[in-house]
Amino acid sequence: MGSWRIGLIGYGEVGRIFSAGLQPRAAWIGAWDQKFSDPVQCDEPLAHAAAQGVEACEGLAALCGQSTLLISAVTASSTLAVAQDAARHIRPGTVFLDINSASPGTKQQAAALIERGGGRYLEAGVMTSVPPHGIRAPMLLGGPHALGLLPVLQAWGMSAHVASERVGVASATKMCRSVMIKGLEALVLESYTAARAYGVEDTMLATLAETFPGIDWQAQGSYFFSRVAQHGQRRAEEMREAANTVREAGFHPVMAEAIAARHEAMAAQAHAGQFNGVPAESPWQAYADRLIAAIPGPEQPHAAD
Repeated sequence: MGSWRIGLIGYGEVGRIFSAGLQPRAAWIGAWDQKFSDPVQCDEPLAHAAAQGVEACEGLAALCGQSTLLISAVTASSTLAVAQDAARHIRPGTVFLDINSASPGTKQQAAALIERGGGRYLEAGVMTSVPPHGIRAPMLLGGPHALGLLPVLQAWGMSAHVASERVGVASATKMCRSVMIKGLEALVLESYTAARAYGVEDTMLATLAETFPGIDWQAQGSYFFSRVAQHGQRRAEEMREAANTVREAGFHPVMAEAIAARHEAMAAQAHAGQFNGVPAESPWQAYADRLIAAIPGPEQPHAAD
């Protein structure tokens, strides 16, 4: 067991995965999440933390007071606010590993706050979905402390590589990739659901398989629908940061903004209970049928014969 005392800021899906994967490497694992203090939402995350041997701290100040490594794993829209709060309480020399999906400009602002507070800021761009890989998810690091901390993270089993000693390079790589990956998700949601409404999905998927034979379009579609139904709001927030990334480069983020809107629409349907009772492993058609059923008014597309 190592001497690092690891504090997770955010105890959602990613925070839980990282806490479980890093626990054998740490002398102590703690966490803080806004849900801990919410009487309506606190029971499940507190019970989960207790069962996993993770100390649920009463606030961010308490977590900062006990940690030598802080991992910020919150929603994209909370990235800067969390850094602002942590900078007020961080102990000198504490490493602040920011794995959130945020634009280079946001990461640079967060870095300045943490460094002024006495911490050591380290940005990370997680280059694929965390759940299948756990702490081994490929990760690009950035900032002046990246080279010094790289051996520690690699010794823990993390697939980390240094992108640059400048903050912003890793996040730029991550966010530009997200335009493609989250954009593909948005395209699949829209294309597949419309094809299902017209009754032409089998023919349409067959043409995709002819054009891109290396992709299992049925399985990929089911995975995309399931993940966006579960995490559409988080993906929408990430795409707004991707839009900021494009904007910071001097371009108008036409596609990134549209992708964010598609993910947010899916999140709204999930929040309204449209997918209640649909198992996560269901084929994409189960999700598409719920979306089609939610179309207002008597008019429906004319299905192909």
